[in-house]
Amino acid sequence: MKQLFTTAVFLLAGLLATAQSGTKVKWNYSAKKLAANKYEVRLTATIDKGWHLYSQQQSEDAIALPTTISFAKNPLVTLVDKTKEVGKLYDQYDKATASRSRFYSDKVEFVQVVTTRGTVKTTVSGEVEFMVCDDKQCLPPDKVKFSVAL
Repeated sequence: MKQLFTTAVFLLAGLLATAQSGTKVKWNYSAKKLAANKYEVRLTATIDKGWHLYSQQQSEDAIALPTTISFAKNPLVTLVDKTKEVGKLYDQYDKATASRSRFYSDKVEFVQVVTTRGTVKTTVSGEVEFMVCDDKQCLPPDKVKFSVAL
């Protein structure tokens, strides 16, 4: 019985360690009012040291999965232009994969300006799909949902 319990504890510990292996990026979400019905929505990614997160725009030869932000449809909210990236962008050629990629280290903010119909209270929600790599490996793509009150 003791051996069964010990085995179960090690299996559970292994599962928990695996479940946390993809937490190389911490996400924070906020909104700033710019005008009566205009807001700036910020999705901030804080990236663990040694890891990088890919830009939304990649070169044609890139093998990296670009970060994709999908906004849920909301009849009270209109997106203004494209989502901008704020951070130090690296654009490097990788000899091992023979491809060029664009990525961020440490921190990047994805900024989307939105307008609302009148001065209503609503939310902007959606999903971010992203991939992170270090110098030796890439983790499988991950998705996080977000919701920001306006």
